[in-house]
Amino acid sequence: MKEKGSQIRLTAGEIAQLWMQYLNDSSSICVLSYFLEKAEDDEIKPIIKFALELSQSHIQKITDILTEKKNVVPYGFKIEEDVDITAPRLYSDSFVLNFINQMSKIGLTSYAASVATSVRDDIKTYYMDCLTETMELNKKSTELLLSKGLFIRSPNIPNLEKVEFVKKQWFMFDVFGEKRPLTAAEVDNLFANLQRNALGVAALTGFSQVAKGKDIKQFFLKGLEIGNKHFQLFRGKLEESKLPSPMGWDSEITNSTTYTFSDKLMMFFTSGLIGLSIGFYGTAISQSPRADINAMYNRLSLEIQLYAEDGANIMIKNGWLEQPPMASDRDELIRKKNQ
Repeated sequence: MKEKGSQIRLTAGEIAQLWMQYLNDSSSICVLSYFLEKAEDDEIKPIIKFALELSQSHIQKITDILTEKKNVVPYGFKIEEDVDITAPRLYSDSFVLNFINQMSKIGLTSYAASVATSVRDDIKTYYMDCLTETMELNKKSTELLLSKGLFIRSPNIPNLEKVEFVKKQWFMFDVFGEKRPLTAAEVDNLFANLQRNALGVAALTGFSQVAKGKDIKQFFLKGLEIGNKHFQLFRGKLEESKLPSPMGWDSEITNSTTYTFSDKLMMFFTSGLIGLSIGFYGTAISQSPRADINAMYNRLSLEIQLYAEDGANIMIKNGWLEQPPMASDRDELIRKKNQ
């Protein structure tokens, strides 16, 4: 007789994914609620509303799954604590649409990993549903960006005319400073990482304008410096191969300095972006045989890891870093037993 999924204990992988998704979706509800309140474009409003409804639905489902097995639900983020939806507009509708489109791409990667990690049938089905919903969000947001002329395509390269095999180590190592043209994968990763840094810089610019804590503001300003440097490095690599690169999003931020998001929410969001960047840079390294590009990504990864440590220290100092689920500390249990 087949055992019901809900009777099987959650694995560490399943709990980790559910816990992190709860934090992400609770923060998204705060941000998207504000975006929806400020939206003026009648075509963009339904996209924001759809994204918000998905996050709200996920929170309810995750809560049901965790409480069913007597797991504590994460504290996460609350609209009444972490956002003022009456604050003036901070970002343009165009930026918000691009932001949602980028987040949907990240969601597709995350949910696919969650499907692979999940063992319990109901958890796997839940993440497959999340994947389907996020595909729809990505499709809708991409179509609207295209119709408004806002979608930025990856550069084109010549059509393949014949099959070729690499004959020289020049393909991996530059000789006397001469470098081969970029491969399609290298172009795509440089372009995607450039785009993500451009959106990240715009987000941090807004955050730095409305941050309350002095150390928080300094942290965001340091992030702006790092993000702009990475943006220019990626652009330089594309320009070496005479390929175009997109512009930044600085013009899509208003001059508002009014409290909008809590410092806790903005720090969480920034820490999430840093973690994603480390993952994307790692993927780029694995897909690039060119030594100079690998060296660049390794150097930039170390830089943002150190930046991430600064952020974690700030969050710990302020009591904002919610501790993730952990294995039992057997040594501590034994010590307590002997006391």
